[in-house]
Order: sequence, then C-alpha cells, then structure tokens
Amino acid sequence: MKKTLLLLCTYLLAEGATIAQTQPIDTTLKVVQIRETVISANRSKQARSAVAQQVLVVRKPEIEQINAQTTADLIQQSGAAFVQRSQQGGGSPVLRGFEASRVLLVVDGIRMNNAIYRAGHLQNILTIDNAMLERAEVLYGPSTTVYGTDALGGALCFFTKNPVFSQSRKLKTTGSAFLRYGTVNQEKTAHADVSLGGKRVASILSLTYSDFGDLRMGKNPGSEGRFGERPTYAERINGRDSIVTNSDPYVQKFSGYQQMDVMSKTMFRPNARTLHTLNLQFSTSSDIPRYDRLTDKGSGGNGLASAEWYYGPQDRRMVAYKLEKQQVGWFDEFQTTINWQGIEESRHNRNFGAPRRTDRVEALNVFGLVSELDKAWSNQVLRLGLDVQYNTVQSTATRVDVSTGTESAQSTRYPDGGSQTLHIAAFATHHWQHNTWSFSEGLRAGFASLDATFESKDFYPFPFDKAEQRSPVVSGHVGVVWNGSGAWRFAANASTGFRVPNVDDLAKVFDSAVGNVVVPNPDLKPEKTFNLDFNLSRNVTDRLRWENVLWGTLLQDAIVTDVFTFNGQDSILYDGTNSRVLANQNARKARLFGFSSGLDADLSAQWAAYASISYTKGEIIESENNKPLDHIPPLYGRAGLRWHTPKAAVETWTIFNAKKPIDQYNNEGEDNAQYAPPGGMPGWFTLNLRATYRFSQVLALQAGLENILDRQYRNFASGINAPGRNVWVTLRMNW
Repeated sequence: MKKTLLLLCTYLLAEGATIAQTQPIDTTLKVVQIRETVISANRSKQARSAVAQQVLVVRKPEIEQINAQTTADLIQQSGAAFVQRSQQGGGSPVLRGFEASRVLLVVDGIRMNNAIYRAGHLQNILTIDNAMLERAEVLYGPSTTVYGTDALGGALCFFTKNPVFSQSRKLKTTGSAFLRYGTVNQEKTAHADVSLGGKRVASILSLTYSDFGDLRMGKNPGSEGRFGERPTYAERINGRDSIVTNSDPYVQKFSGYQQMDVMSKTMFRPNARTLHTLNLQFSTSSDIPRYDRLTDKGSGGNGLASAEWYYGPQDRRMVAYKLEKQQVGWFDEFQTTINWQGIEESRHNRNFGAPRRTDRVEALNVFGLVSELDKAWSNQVLRLGLDVQYNTVQSTATRVDVSTGTESAQSTRYPDGGSQTLHIAAFATHHWQHNTWSFSEGLRAGFASLDATFESKDFYPFPFDKAEQRSPVVSGHVGVVWNGSGAWRFAANASTGFRVPNVDDLAKVFDSAVGNVVVPNPDLKPEKTFNLDFNLSRNVTDRLRWENVLWGTLLQDAIVTDVFTFNGQDSILYDGTNSRVLANQNARKARLFGFSSGLDADLSAQWAAYASISYTKGEIIESENNKPLDHIPPLYGRAGLRWHTPKAAVETWTIFNAKKPIDQYNNEGEDNAQYAPPGGMPGWFTLNLRATYRFSQVLALQAGLENILDRQYRNFASGINAPGRNVWVTLRMNW
C-alpha cells in the first residue's frame, strides 16, 4: 500500500499540469472572516455572528498552511485546544477542563464517541485524517442539546471534503496531493485525493499513508533542568528480557508507528431539491506503543516495569448514507443520516521478565440515526430532530506465552457476555433574529439504557450476573446575541449538559496503575453540568476581531475513581499483584471557570497577526479544603505573524504553556504526576517558522522549522516528551 500511494502521488505530480482545471485558490490566508458561517452549532449553516456559543473555525487554507502531521497536532497548533499525549500515536484534546469521554468528537455530523470511550486520555482523534478535511469547528461549552451525551466541555466537529459537481456536460476533475518529510521522527507521508464530477453524480477518493519513526525530543532544557530522557529500554535477546542502553537518550525508543486512512464519498443529485450522499471511511494503524508505560520503573524504582505495552491496530470503519431534501410538506428542508461504524482496538502488555503477555481485544458495532426538519419564517428558524444511537461491545482476552505461543484464558477488560447501550432522544432548537438582536433556545429529552452480562466467574466472583442502567436525560440552552452598530458584539449563553455512564464507566475491570484495580459499579448515575458564558467581541471594518469569553461551569454527580470495596475487601489479587480496589462513583461536585481572549488582525493586504490565550481553573468541592480537579491544563496560548501574497506566504509563530505546579495536580485522577519533574510540569514556549511558495495554481512547495530552539518540554499530564527541532518539507499540488 505504501508503494502504491507513493506511485500515485508521483503520477499526479507529473501529470497535474495536463489534467488541471484552473479554479480559484484561497492563498490570501486572511485571519478575519467577519461574515463567516458555522455548521456545527445547530447542525446547519448559520451566521457565526448570530451564534451565542463560542465557536472556533479552522478553514481549509489554514489546515494546509499548518501542515500538521496528525489531527491532534492540527488542533494544538491552531490554538483550538490543549492536547495531552501518552504516546506519539495519539492526542487527547481538552476543552474547558474536560477531556476524553467528556469531549465529543464528530465527523461529518456523525458522533465518534462510543460505549468504551474512557475518562482518562484518548487517542481516537488519530483516526481522523486531517489531510481529507475541508474544515474543523470547535464548540466550547456544553453541546448536549444538539449532539447528546458526552459533550460537556464541548465538541470537535470535523467536515471532510466533498466532490465537485460539473456545471456542464463535461466531466470535472479536481483534487490535491502532497508528499511530506519531517526530520524529528523521520516522517514520510503521502496523500492524494481525486474528485470526478458530472452534473448529477460526483465522487471523491482520498488516501493518506504516514510512517512515523521514533520521536526525537528537544535537547535544551528550561529552568527546571533535564527530564524525560530515555537512557535505557527493554529488548528481548536470546529469549530473555534485557535492559539495553539507548545510544541516543534523546530518541524516544519504541514511539514510532504507521497509519493509513481512506475515504470515498459519492453524491447523487437527481434534481435541484434532492441530494443523496454515501460516505465511506476507513482508518487503520500499525501497533502503537504506549510510550509512558514503557518508561515506568519496576518495583523498588529499579529497571523497567514492562517489557511490552502497546495498542493493537486502531481500526475504524464507517458507512454513512445521508438524504437531504427541500420542501417536504410544511418544512423547508429534511435530512436524515444513517450510519454504521465498526471499531476494533486492543491492548497488549507483558511485565519485564514475565513469560506471558496479556492480549485484550474490544470489537464494537455502532449504529446511528439522526433525522432533522427545518422551517424558516419571519426571521425565525425552527429545527426538530430525532437521534438514535445503539452500540454493542464484545470483549475477549487471552494470555500468550511469548516463548511457546501457548494461549490460556485471561480476564476481559469489559463484560465477557457482551454489552449494549441505547440512546433515544428528540431535540428542538429555535432561532429568532430581530434587528440587532438574536435569540436562541434548545431542548433535548430522551432515554438511555445500558445492559452488560458477566458470564465467566473464573477470575472474579462478582455478586451479580448483569449490570443494568436506565436513565432519563434532559438538557437545554438559552442564548442571546447583540450585534451593535459600533462594531461591538455581546453574547450570553446558559446551557446544561449531561454524560450518561458508558460501558467503560460502569462495567470495566482494569489496572489503572500497578497496584490499583478498577472494578464495576452498577449504581452510577449520569454526570450533569450547568454552564454560563459571556462573550464580548469587537469587529472593526473586516480587519480586526477581538473576542473575550468568560465562563463558569458547575459539575454535579461527577464520576471519579475512588476507593471501593469488592466482596467486602479493599484489596484483591489482580494479575499476580495485590491491588487496591477502586471504582467509578458519583462522589463529588466540582466547579470550573476560566476565560479566553483572542485577537485576529489583517494589518494590510499582505500582513496578518493573531494571538490567543486561555486559562482554566477547576476544583473539587469538599466540606473542608477543596482539591484540584484533574484534566485542568495550565494557562496556554499562541501568537503569530504572517506575510502572504497569492504567490507566497511566510509565517512565524509561538505556542506556549505556563507552569503547572505539583500542588495543583490531582493525585487521585489522571494528571500523571509521576511523569513530571518534582516541582510540576515546567512552563515552555517554542519558536517556529514556515513558508509556502506557489509555482503555479497547481504546484506549491512548503517548508518549515519547528521548535527552532530545540526546547526540551512536555505537555501537562503527558507521558512522552514533545518533538524537538523539526525540519519538514512538503511538495503540494492542487488542481
């Protein structure tokens, strides 16, 4: 497949000038888009100025200019969110102090969150190929009224490229391709997408292959001194685990991986009022080493705890059919989307010196149906929707002798008899425009259920055979926007959110760390939030936008992992280790608040500047002394200056994080204090430079120098150091 993609890209580059059809390309890279529309806020196009909720849009020209290795990198470099990493092959975005299963991922209107999204740190954003994206939109704050469970911190909504229809009888051919190489991890990426369009039928095919080697960290430490270097690693030699000295401790051994992404989208337009879309997506990877676990020390702080710890191939398959139809009875527009996703992921680990490896595999089927009706009249828009989501989970496990290949039984991560979740809800949103005022309301009501079956009692004699949950769900929002004549804009938004416990919350058995084991708790209830945010912006003559947001969130019935008992015991034997018993519980309340400020300015036709900063504070409400809430990033932001013409662009920028003191860590949660220096995660900044030169409408050369100072740093709560100095070059073609 790798050779095929490279040959395809080479062919397209060679033949591009012949097959290209000249079309306008946005090379101005303006940062201010005053009349911008957004899609994600209400699942339909709407003027951004009329949306009360904070929204950030990353458009296609910016996606190409950022030229990120993965979608997680795109989100971080665009300033959309803080991103945590436990390994190179991943990235867990944090929105307003919420992460993982409390942040919703959506692609082409289809929710990616499934029944086993965990509350810790997730790598699932990796399965979205940023090379096939047309745009990305980030919703900040609860978004459960429109999207349902999980969107407590917000939603990351991704929209893939559409094929281009021909306006004549002649076949229209468009597309893009690029080859990229990066030095920091010996990255080799090839991408190509081709669209063929007639007047009624159009189709696009997109393919991307990436090969990432072991990641090299920076060499120049900050004021806290060096940390995170890789002096040794485990290797099996002559049938025995051995500790091997790393010849270059700045190279993070066993962090590399490969990935392939494919998308095919076909549209059929039988008439001007009807559109059918078939959307097929496939993403797979090689094994992905869990780098942080591979660096954990053994008992007594000596040696290494693990000889092997890796995720198996992260497979995501999606088949989605969408029908869009105008003028359906009293309504102006009707659309419905039916989708299926097949997901397989696995975990494989073996302690250093142990003869057997544990392999745990999860297979999911995810079915979704979303139907919506729109009606507009007298500056008002009403949208009605039905949302049905059904997940099945099957978990298997084996223990494999690495010397003989002999397999034996092992405990599964989730109930071995299978699990099912069902969510059914109706929602409605209303928008009313009156002069300079906009008003919006929304309401969602539904029902959620979970059923899990424990068949085998060989490993754990549970006092129950099933875990069941039945939960009514309700959420809503009210927003108001004033767009003044003096370029000022004020918005206020009040919203509630919910997250229904999924299979990972309610029914899993796993080791959260050596000596700790999490057991099922069938008595969990949904988490609930109430949120207020205020937005004050100033837009000046399409040249400057200054946006300031102040927000606060109250989290109730928060699901946290805390001490528990199992069959009356506070510790049990798990994987041969006496382990403290933990369980997820609705144990606490928490409050979060923060602010963000962003400035975008088109200084002239050729110069643009931007800057943003975000701060979050979160604490668990206790009867005596409040404790820090986990997943709360330090203050972070970015700033940059760009010169651009239709022919060329040069940009310099910085991203930065403040220090996260160790006393602001939550030691019972997922902050991973063990991967930080004794005083906490140091603050850091990087200086970066990138440039584009367009030889023609078809061919462009891009190059960049990232982390110019070769700064040694690590994102808060991460278990792997960030990339050191990186030189990359991309040959890009659009036609």
